[in-house]
Amino acid sequence: MAKNYVVLLGTKGGPAISPGSSMPTSNLIVLDSKKIVVDCGLGVTKGLVDQGMQLKDLSLIFITHLHSDHYLELGPLIHTAWTAGLNSKVEIWGPKGLDTYWDGFLASMKADIDLRIEDEGRPDLRELVQFHVTDAKDMFKRDGLTVSAIRTQHPPLVDCFALSFKSTSTHVVFSGDTAPIEALEDFARGADLLIHEAMLESALPTLIERVGNGSDRLMKHWLVSHTFAHDAAQTATNADVKALALSHLIPSDDPTYTPQHWKDAVAGIWDGPLFVGTDGLKIEL
Repeated sequence: MAKNYVVLLGTKGGPAISPGSSMPTSNLIVLDSKKIVVDCGLGVTKGLVDQGMQLKDLSLIFITHLHSDHYLELGPLIHTAWTAGLNSKVEIWGPKGLDTYWDGFLASMKADIDLRIEDEGRPDLRELVQFHVTDAKDMFKRDGLTVSAIRTQHPPLVDCFALSFKSTSTHVVFSGDTAPIEALEDFARGADLLIHEAMLESALPTLIERVGNGSDRLMKHWLVSHTFAHDAAQTATNADVKALALSHLIPSDDPTYTPQHWKDAVAGIWDGPLFVGTDGLKIEL
């Protein structure tokens, strides 16, 4: 039987990085040997290579929403895969408007793309990518894999999605960016693994000071658009999932807070297997 697993390639909530910090959101999920990329924050390309993936095998990508920490490196990933031998179609599922980003990326790299086609004999990169608009439904069914989506609560964005991946033997759910919502409990019901974004409530005041160029609006955004670790734990418990992974961590780069703080935050609410996200963490399914 093929091995099924998830790798949390980038586990930091938000787009900024600093010396020693983790990288923004990206993930690799492998179900029945099919490799699927979920979100493409900064660092996704190296993260995939570090997992031994041949970039020319890239074929299926899902983007949860249009915040830069989830799609900034989509264009560079595909372009780098192309230079590494990509010669087959890459399907991308994401919110409406993602293709506009891609068109802008292609325009910015037109000179290089045209030159490599002419000078190196490569296929036209522009013909290798196919976009699909995500909607709240079963949107992908193929070869025993079903991918479904529901809208989450992540204002001011409306097109922000949680994603469910079901193979013949395994069920994995990504919360996407969201405040706590009851709909996610039914969506993730009985999943083998729920990967849920998480914030540490006690760490937010210090974090807002470290950010430096934000305001009280940034704090308000966190509070209405994201989920505290204890609320993620409650969702996992209510959904009766088999394991919980905390990712898109806010904060993820404050040495004052250790994995134990995250474990303490869910203690008494979630008593199942718990994975506190670190870049490159591989979770066998």
